[in-house]
Amino acid sequence: MINVDGSVFIQIANFIFLIWVMNMILYKPIRKVLLQRKEKVLGLEGSIADFNTQAQEKENAFASGIKEARSNGLKEKQALIQSGSDEEKIIVENINKKAQAELAKSREKIAKDAESVRVSLQKELDTFVNAIGQKILGRAV
Repeated sequence: MINVDGSVFIQIANFIFLIWVMNMILYKPIRKVLLQRKEKVLGLEGSIADFNTQAQEKENAFASGIKEARSNGLKEKQALIQSGSDEEKIIVENINKKAQAELAKSREKIAKDAESVRVSLQKELDTFVNAIGQKILGRAV
């Protein structure tokens, strides 16, 4: 059987004292280190979340910049194509006008040449008629 005497109270006091000493020497520093580690991890997680947010924002900005640049490039391309098309129309129109003018000049020249040849042949017609008549008849007409 267990006898309860004064040594039990000393053992209880000794136990409480040792718990207090171990709490001061061992448990509090360990809890302090664990608390610091937890705070550091939470801080790093917050930093990671901030960096992820910033990275996402930068990626979105980059994507929108690329989209805007592509849109501007397409607009500029369309403007250049339209400008080239307009310039081509002007050049073709000028060439057609020059060709029409040259064609009109050529027709006018051909008409003048034909008229001058007709007039000169008309003048020489009597000579040709007499020559043909002489050859056919074999005598002077």
